[in-house]
Amino acid sequence: MAYRAEAPDGGWGWMVVLSAFFQSALVFGVLRSFGVFFVEFVTAFEEPAARVSWIASIGIAVQQFGSPVGSALSTKFGPRPVVMTGGILAALGMLLASFATSLTHLYLSIGLLSGSGWALTFTPTLACMSRYFSRRRSLAIGLALTGVGLSSFAFAPLFQWLLNHYAWRGALLLVSALSLHLVACGALLRPLSLAEDPVVGGPGAQITSLLRHGPFLRYTVALTLINTGYFIPYVHLVAHLRDLGWDPLPSSFLLSVAAISDLVGRVASGWLGDAVPGPVARLLMLWTTLTGVILALYPVAETPTGLVALTVAYGFTSGALTPVAFSVLPELVGTGKIYCGLGLVQMVESIGGLLGAPLSGYLRDVTSNYTASFVVAGAFLLAGSGVLITLPHFFCFSAPASKPQDLVTEALDTKVPLPEEGLGED
Repeated sequence: MAYRAEAPDGGWGWMVVLSAFFQSALVFGVLRSFGVFFVEFVTAFEEPAARVSWIASIGIAVQQFGSPVGSALSTKFGPRPVVMTGGILAALGMLLASFATSLTHLYLSIGLLSGSGWALTFTPTLACMSRYFSRRRSLAIGLALTGVGLSSFAFAPLFQWLLNHYAWRGALLLVSALSLHLVACGALLRPLSLAEDPVVGGPGAQITSLLRHGPFLRYTVALTLINTGYFIPYVHLVAHLRDLGWDPLPSSFLLSVAAISDLVGRVASGWLGDAVPGPVARLLMLWTTLTGVILALYPVAETPTGLVALTVAYGFTSGALTPVAFSVLPELVGTGKIYCGLGLVQMVESIGGLLGAPLSGYLRDVTSNYTASFVVAGAFLLAGSGVLITLPHFFCFSAPASKPQDLVTEALDTKVPLPEEGLGED
């Protein structure tokens, strides 16, 4: 345990950023690329596509709804053992899936077991990283989350190559070995004890306090609304382009263009979040508003040039809002409550992510096109922007006074005196 009076804003924190980079790749990169196995499972088990789709859906739901459990355990035992345990569970789930003889086995192994492992890894790591940074927090989060986009490029062709050479059972064995690297990532997490930690209490007290905290509740509502419309292009953009007469290959390539723009947006927004004075929530509102407007304009654009321009803009703004969304939370609740706060936010906002795509598909079935789907998706993001305006100090245009948990020390070796060293007297 490293003791610090204030966030070191660097030092070993950059190793935590490296750990978070690989974890975001090994969790969300695997999830994004798991569609490569989809056709193999349909053929192997002779099951309809709808039933096979539940494998990834269960894994995502368990990961998001289980985030508060990982956060509470990290508050009590520290992030290192929790994340390392999660890495073992994620790898074990993929290992057992390679012996599956029915879809039920895949539901339990990949969906439940690996999903539980993912729930114990990503959120505690992101919370641990937030405690190491104050001035550079947005940049650190932006760099860490670029692992999602980069791994999406790498894993899809890699998984296809594994399938071609080792079939789906052998490929899952190797994905299990790859997931075991989450254990090494967890070992890099050095717990950090800050001066404010004794004040915030245990997990139960923190959750009770957060549920009574108005700004935290409003922020959670805002992120849930944003999450409802955020993923619609990734789910239905290709189908929308096919309705417009595009060929399959150019339609899929446009998502790759969005992914490249997404990477640039994450890093640029992380830098801006630290460079621009004032609350980060204002920057989050800007990116959210722009993303909502872009989504609402998709039905208007019918020319290839217009669609490519909108997709590049969507990739940038949607990527840009991600790091600042995580940076707002420590400003609202303090770094002492970041573990429980981040877990609760991810659990609640997952409701929006789960409902957004089915709602968009329902509107497509009713109207026979995706016009209403994209307009409603944009409306959800604009509604989230409206809620963000109600957060404290949003209209304060001067740099707010630093709170105790956000102070930065240049001397990285400064330690918090232990009780026997005279803390009470000081």
